[in-house]
Amino acid sequence: MLPRFDRTNPEACLSLLEDVTTNVKQIQDSVLEAILSRNAQTEYLKGFLNGQVDKESFKKNLPIVTYEDYRPYIDRIANGEPSDLICDRPISVLLSSSGTSGGVPKLIPLTTEEMEQRMSFTSLYAPIIHKHIEGLSEGRSLSVFFVNRESKTASGLMVRTMITCVLKSVDPITASVIWDKIQISPHAILTCADTTQSMYCQLLCGLLQRENVARLGAPFASSFLKVIKFLEDHWQELCLNIRTGSLSDWITDPQCVSGIGKYLTCPNPELASLIEQECSQTSWEAIVRKLWPKAKCIEAIITGSMAQYIPMLEFYGGGLPLISSFYGSSECFFAVNVNPLCKPCDVSYTIIPNMGYFEFLEVEKDHQKEADHDPAVVDLVDVKLGHDYEPVVTTFSGLYRYRMGDVLRVTGFYNNAPQFHFVGRQKVVLSIDMDKTYEEDLLKAVTNAKLLLEPHDLMLIDFTSRVDSSSIPGHYVLYWELGSKVKDAKLEPKPDVMEECCFTVEESLDAVYRKGRKNDKNIGPLEIKVVKHGTFDELMNFFLSRGSSVSQYKTPRSVTSVEALKILEAAVVSEFVSRKTPSWEPHELHSNR
Repeated sequence: MLPRFDRTNPEACLSLLEDVTTNVKQIQDSVLEAILSRNAQTEYLKGFLNGQVDKESFKKNLPIVTYEDYRPYIDRIANGEPSDLICDRPISVLLSSSGTSGGVPKLIPLTTEEMEQRMSFTSLYAPIIHKHIEGLSEGRSLSVFFVNRESKTASGLMVRTMITCVLKSVDPITASVIWDKIQISPHAILTCADTTQSMYCQLLCGLLQRENVARLGAPFASSFLKVIKFLEDHWQELCLNIRTGSLSDWITDPQCVSGIGKYLTCPNPELASLIEQECSQTSWEAIVRKLWPKAKCIEAIITGSMAQYIPMLEFYGGGLPLISSFYGSSECFFAVNVNPLCKPCDVSYTIIPNMGYFEFLEVEKDHQKEADHDPAVVDLVDVKLGHDYEPVVTTFSGLYRYRMGDVLRVTGFYNNAPQFHFVGRQKVVLSIDMDKTYEEDLLKAVTNAKLLLEPHDLMLIDFTSRVDSSSIPGHYVLYWELGSKVKDAKLEPKPDVMEECCFTVEESLDAVYRKGRKNDKNIGPLEIKVVKHGTFDELMNFFLSRGSSVSQYKTPRSVTSVEALKILEAAVVSEFVSRKTPSWEPHELHSNR
């Protein structure tokens, strides 16, 4: 656990950061000792350790598990059995994960104590960004967040997303005294249950106070782009509200009405005309900087699968720095970005060793070879530069040797704390024959291919994929939603450009895939299906209806759901296939990815 420190004192926060990243081994050993000694009498640990709480017994006897291995214990707690099945402290909430990586949201236990630690973790990061970016304290943040539908288990235990937990953990007095001094939008609007009304009013607050916005953000790059899309669809109505000084009739939520009432007090035709002038331009390039001229940065997660949205953020942001603040999940908060102004492709996260006990499963860089041995498990202090690992966490809230499913690459060290680049999910997204295309491989291939769109003023809005086994041989199918950099331009991609995109994707995939494509014997030509505007919003709505969270939603990079595929197929407007066979050189078979 993080020691107590003054969250309001930047020097104290930075001093603590130096201390915890220097004494990594000592802290990790004490964290494991504390977790095991506290929870030794839980049913789960007794079943494996029989009262032994030393590190050696932990490593030898406790299995490394996935969510499905652990799920029976979570289900028992959800159904009313006591928390001491897994944890000595009461489980206060079950966190609902995003649900788009594995298809169904997971339920992750969280205690009140660990929730407080996560709040301290975010406070630890705050002075870092202020240190690197001047002027942030001169304004407030237009960070767009939403609460999500809550539910209760059979035993009455609350199920919430992490963001909902944070927003609802702030009491009304604290919200008015502290939160509303940091955020442009009043806390009441952020906690409105109607996400459409909340989005509208958060943007209206931001426009009304445009000169006071020092930073903008959203949880993920994709969610920030959805804010821009919403603005594109509603700017005329927002301008009308500002011009007349009256709120649209469809905004009926009492929290939104009262929250916006503080700022929408009288007609402001001058501001409305200024916003109108910018939004009616034929191109929305740099629209964020134009509407919020004093903004210093955009904050959103831009690593892993979010990296594909970087060009669009740069297009709309007009050169504003893109800040990826920290690496965390429902299971655990891990690391902070101590160099927030680095290039988006260079983002690495520095592990904070107090947040849990961290082990790492080595990931074979050569995905083409199946390991003929169990992967090595190493401690945090023993990871090696340039190697890839899957994190395995043990937390204060009752997870033990839990596999995260992410792939992290060691890029360096800050003091003695390893720094990791988030590579992606440790998951094969596409496979037909001997080929195994991982999320990272697919993202790189698409990134290379979409460069061909730029000379034609086209952008890749979003994409997903599947394997089509109805043909012999089977082949990869990519669904692309395209957008134009020029407003109201016709989206008619040229066949030769799209066919070259197909070929570039194939050329960018590994040697096993390319060998399978040789003479079309084992793998057929890759296909790109262009879908109509708004398809990926419809896909998101489908997953939200299945329990995913709007704040945490991430487009799945491969789709197997029959219902989701129906949505995609119904939206196809044009289809293109690779007309050339990619090259294959045997010596590349064992190259690093």
